[in-house]
Amino acid sequence: MFFAKLRRPAGVGTLGGVVALCMAAWALPANSAAVCDGAQNVRLLRPVEVSAEQRARFQAMPPLKVVAVSAPPMARYDEDRQTYSGIGIDVFCFITRELGLSFELRPDRDETVADKIRRVQEDRADVFIPLSHSAQREQRGLFTLPYYESHYAVIARHGRRVFIRGLEDLANYRVGIVQGVSFQPLVQKIVPAERIHMFNETTSDALFQAVRDGTIDVAVFNKNIFIEKRYRQEFFDLDIIHTLHELPRAYRYYFSRSPGHESLVRVFDRYLAAIDVSASIMEHEEGERYFFERYIAQRDQRVLLQAASVAAVMLALLSGLALLRYRRLTKLLAERNTHIQRQQEALQEAYKKLQTLSRTDGLTWLSNRRHFDQMLAHEYARYQRTGEPLSLLIVDVDHFKNVNDQYGHAVGDDYLRAVADVLRNSVTRSTDQVARYGGEEFTCLLPDTGADNARAIAERIHRGVAALDLPNASVEPPRLTASIGVATIIHGDPGAQALVAQADAQLYAAKQAGRNRICATVIG
Repeated sequence: MFFAKLRRPAGVGTLGGVVALCMAAWALPANSAAVCDGAQNVRLLRPVEVSAEQRARFQAMPPLKVVAVSAPPMARYDEDRQTYSGIGIDVFCFITRELGLSFELRPDRDETVADKIRRVQEDRADVFIPLSHSAQREQRGLFTLPYYESHYAVIARHGRRVFIRGLEDLANYRVGIVQGVSFQPLVQKIVPAERIHMFNETTSDALFQAVRDGTIDVAVFNKNIFIEKRYRQEFFDLDIIHTLHELPRAYRYYFSRSPGHESLVRVFDRYLAAIDVSASIMEHEEGERYFFERYIAQRDQRVLLQAASVAAVMLALLSGLALLRYRRLTKLLAERNTHIQRQQEALQEAYKKLQTLSRTDGLTWLSNRRHFDQMLAHEYARYQRTGEPLSLLIVDVDHFKNVNDQYGHAVGDDYLRAVADVLRNSVTRSTDQVARYGGEEFTCLLPDTGADNARAIAERIHRGVAALDLPNASVEPPRLTASIGVATIIHGDPGAQALVAQADAQLYAAKQAGRNRICATVIG
């Protein structure tokens, strides 16, 4: 197990304390501290006030018993280091460090997801990482606010003729799911019982193997977790054929209902509402890119070693072996090299697709938040070199919750795609960057653009959204509108985040003034 903090036992003398400390250090793995290496990837956007009385109460608590499941990028178990890492681990380490809490994280690799959830519900463990919300689970435990979002996906073998356009189409196929997931009751309502296959192993590998060998037609599984597993387990013959956008998954920490946990969860929620995890997401969602680079380098080295070994054998055999055997070895070498080359080409192609997906929002096909953050740093550095003005627009769809509540999430997705088309058509320069910032918010990063031109582009977007004439009957006016905040840096070095903060402040001012309008400011 891994202990986040070592405490000196109460009442132990100096010599006894040293002995106890040495015994505790001997009992721990050498890399126990490594579990919290990623806490540096999390930062606070604003201070969180915690009273001295609360801190003292938390610090007096015994170490939290934490169980986790390998669900990258939220939590990934490293067999070599025997530690967990991931977004959920980074955030948990950050908050517990802020509060002075200690915890022990047990691998427990021989237990299933259902086993570990049951341990929390029966108060045999304090926290489970990570878990999505369901009403049934909430009856027996405490959920925090979410720290990571994803969707379920339908996965099938490459080339298999499976047609899925929505949840109801699952009824036509043999469907595999992991037992105990929150999606299970909905699948059982749609798919006949004889076509549902439950998997309750300690890993999900058996589920994907069943798709590969034809035992089931499709698997329903978390999209982001599958993307990570696909490249680590070499599931290159499996494809995501449909993303269930109507079933978003928000992953949280799941606490037992032990005394004191309700107040601890409330403090966790205050931190979760005030943190920025973008650096952690970038670190752990791009882990597969570094894996590919290592994997391809290892394959290249293997090819060179194989070629050198075969060449040495061939030279040795030239003096004593018959021509027939020589030709047989040459043919074998050619076949082996051809096979390795094909594997490398497949990996390179998959890597290129992965790079595109890692920069793209899956719903609107605009740049995603991660790519926007990278381009903002790049363009701000360029502004510092050239002194040319840099503008940022933040566009927010007004009353978008009413659209989802009245017309459904599928219509809401159509509205977001329509607004994305307006932005794409309104911002025409190749140097400009349009991104989905999150939810119903979009950004337009405009290098070499002064305040007047930035305002003109904002007005063009504002008119374009109005011209869509999309109904939003429960608000006034009864159509879709947008509010836009504009900020332009013309002088000084306030920092890239100051540009975002000023644009966001202008958006807030537009909202406060009644929405459906543009507010702008100049920095410097």
